[in-house]
Amino acid sequence: MKPIGYWLNRTDRALTGRMNAALADFGLTRLAWQVLNVVADDPGATEASVRDLLAANATADALTEAVGTVVRDGWAVRPAPGRLALTEDGRTRLAEVAERVDAFRALATRNISDAEYRIAVGVLERMALDLEGPAPSA
Repeated sequence: MKPIGYWLNRTDRALTGRMNAALADFGLTRLAWQVLNVVADDPGATEASVRDLLAANATADALTEAVGTVVRDGWAVRPAPGRLALTEDGRTRLAEVAERVDAFRALATRNISDAEYRIAVGVLERMALDLEGPAPSA
């Protein structure tokens, strides 16, 4: 059996590749879509809060590029320095993207029960929290 790191990396690459392909018609990547969702969920979103929330998903440069893409392509605006908000068009298009994302999620979990999914996420969450905490003393 291959170790968990192998499967985590392989799964992340597969998720990103398939999600990027699913979102290409909309001019989005997985990361840009994640940026849009953070902004949609937080009316007071700032570029700093977006970077903080998605720091585990990408480098600072990739996040800066994704923010620039959603602003440049009219999904979001900067209503004030450092702030981000969806445009009306961005909100409408993001709702259209949801259908494609739902189909992607169905594909990604078609052989996994809801219970198995919850267990897997819970295990990975505990592992991440354990590894992000202080190192045990020797």
